[in-house]
Amino acid sequence: MMKICNWNLALLLIFLFIELNFSQGSVGGWDPEALENANNTIKSYVEKDPELETFFDKAYGYAVFPTIGKGAIGIGGAHGRGTVFEQGNPVGKTSMTQITIGLQFGGQAYSEIIFFENKEVLDLFKTSRYELNAQASAVAVTLGVSADLSYTDGVAIVTMSKGGLMYEASVGGQKFEYEAVNDIQKDQDVKDTEGGDE
Repeated sequence: MMKICNWNLALLLIFLFIELNFSQGSVGGWDPEALENANNTIKSYVEKDPELETFFDKAYGYAVFPTIGKGAIGIGGAHGRGTVFEQGNPVGKTSMTQITIGLQFGGQAYSEIIFFENKEVLDLFKTSRYELNAQASAVAVTLGVSADLSYTDGVAIVTMSKGGLMYEASVGGQKFEYEAVNDIQKDQDVKDTEGGDE
């Protein structure tokens, strides 16, 4: 019983750390800074490897996570929010959560970009509750990384560390939720209307 409580406490502390340090923007409405952060992240990746620009141009869509916070004490947790692009245009926002178990300790902040090879894969991502399989892996961005980047099951993933110590950096098991721009705007309009009626 004590062991279960300790695991639960560790998990709770990890997610509190992630939320307090790495969450960004509001959940309910379209955050104008989110798009700017996403574009700046794209720019930093292309600066690291200029050949990635071709990958952006050819991909049907991509999800950009400017900051993902990850913490681990045996059990690990990660969380981040991002912007989804289709044919180069922002179409919605997304959030990612991940729980990992194994030899890991420390904390890390990193950015992540998921490329979608075609419309079918992006549409699957948009259905929400999309999950990367346990074998999914990411390529760290360095000069010339685009030469080694390829699609697996219609997705290709690149990451860039923002510093910190982390023994395990797998993207397998990441789970995503998606909300379209139109749905976000409707939510905001309802809130504005309710505020005006007061």
